[in-house]
Amino acid sequence: MKKIMSLSLMFLVLSFASTIWAKNIKAAFVYVGPVGDGGWTYAHDQGRIEMEKLPFVTKTTFIESVPDGAEATRVIMGLANKGYNLIFTTSFGFMDPTLEVAKRFKEVTFEHCSGYKMSENMGNYFGRYYQGKYLSGIIAGSMTKSNIIGYVGAYPIPEVIRGINAFTLGVREVNPEATVKVIWTQTWFNPGLEREAADSLLDVGADVLSMHQDTPATLQAAEARGAFAIGNDSDMRQYAPNAFLTAPIWDWSVLYKHFATEVHNGIWKPEEIWWGMETGLVKLAPLSDKVPLQVQKIVAEKQQAIMDHKMQVFTGPIKGQDGEIVLDAGKTFGDKELLSMNFFIEGVQGTIPK
Repeated sequence: MKKIMSLSLMFLVLSFASTIWAKNIKAAFVYVGPVGDGGWTYAHDQGRIEMEKLPFVTKTTFIESVPDGAEATRVIMGLANKGYNLIFTTSFGFMDPTLEVAKRFKEVTFEHCSGYKMSENMGNYFGRYYQGKYLSGIIAGSMTKSNIIGYVGAYPIPEVIRGINAFTLGVREVNPEATVKVIWTQTWFNPGLEREAADSLLDVGADVLSMHQDTPATLQAAEARGAFAIGNDSDMRQYAPNAFLTAPIWDWSVLYKHFATEVHNGIWKPEEIWWGMETGLVKLAPLSDKVPLQVQKIVAEKQQAIMDHKMQVFTGPIKGQDGEIVLDAGKTFGDKELLSMNFFIEGVQGTIPK
């Protein structure tokens, strides 16, 4: 009896201690664009707002429109100095500044979005966004009449190249005659430049547009010219209600709640996280009723197969732009190949700047 009582007492003491030592979260977010961009940064901030509802998150803040380089380092360091114990940096260009500050503030947990570097107190995270790009490509390939689909790309980095290729795989699966024309803007956020790029694609006959940019400017160009468009990062239908077909979107709250809970419970450790559609991190926005029911059914079946791990987007045979096989039949690209992708596949028209 005494032994049972002592064990019960020990359990109560340990439970009380864990409650005392559980860390309350003060989280800070560093954004590359404004929260009102309607896309990338907006989606991250929606995740922050949801995370803030957790009872142990006592405060969140954000700093928007932070450029890469020395300014990013200054901003991140300033947040660490102010006592924020969980800091998210949400652009590839923030990777090295985040690592630099993480080495100086060992007591702070850092998470960097879309990068690949880590340390004892810095992890990185992203999602298999290319899955949504592939599904949206099926819709674009089904809706085009001209067989010319325009794609406005930001920077020629593996993330964007991978998305273009996945989109093209979807397009060509349902419409082998269609091509995807790519124009680069070399910027994440420049609505004017994005609009110019989109208009130039419409000028050469594109009747469906897609993009990997942070604003809805591409959709607005399609809306003005009577074309269709695929959004990016968030459900952008409000910006182009007649043009909008769907959009690969993010629900960052899935990850932000996960990280905050782990830090709170003292079980966080640095990881390379690359979650897919089955987790809810990556989604496809509800399809427009302009998309035929038969196409909607195909997309739903493919999405379920992806979520059930019964299919992978990059499965051979896949040819490069020159027509040569880059992936044999039945083979799939591993994460290493996907994360370093630097070539276009057959069906893409455009070059990758060096």
